[in-house]
Amino acid sequence: MTGGIAAGKSTALEALERLGAAVLSTDAVVHELYASPEVRDLVVARWGGAVAPGGTVDRAAVAAHAFAAPEERAWLEGVLWPRVGARVAAWREQVVAQEPPPPAAVVETPLLFEAGMDAAYDATLAIVAPEALRAERAGARGHAAVAERTSRQLTQEQKASRATYVVVNDGSIEDLDRKLSDVLAKLNG
Repeated sequence: MTGGIAAGKSTALEALERLGAAVLSTDAVVHELYASPEVRDLVVARWGGAVAPGGTVDRAAVAAHAFAAPEERAWLEGVLWPRVGARVAAWREQVVAQEPPPPAAVVETPLLFEAGMDAAYDATLAIVAPEALRAERAGARGHAAVAERTSRQLTQEQKASRATYVVVNDGSIEDLDRKLSDVLAKLNG
């Protein structure tokens, strides 16, 4: 599952979990990686101790460095993406072994297509929302540099055109649950 900033990916992931799917957020995996001494030490070696005051990685400080230049972002992606991929593969093995199996195993990956990870999945799902609603949601959460981050990603339209399924997240939680339930039914039909 993918989507643009503030399209509602996390809300959709929570809904899919309520609907019985096994779920994993790659953002949560990245948080875990930043908490590991290995990744913390790599980012400190690259950008200095200010990115991990008190030994805890400051994601905003890391983002400031990573988004400052393409080569810095590429370096960080080279550190994180293989580790995220390994974690997703291990999780997937655990899910496949579950009895009974869940109706779906869903991995939230904001940069799914940008990272070329879509081929690893049986189907892809893009969560999209009207631009005005996305801007409102992002502002309410205090996202910094949204335009800069969005400019480095595929547009919602591009993600939607590549996805197997597209869900427009522009209504209530109940509306989202219904739309995602329909996707799960198609996956298992």
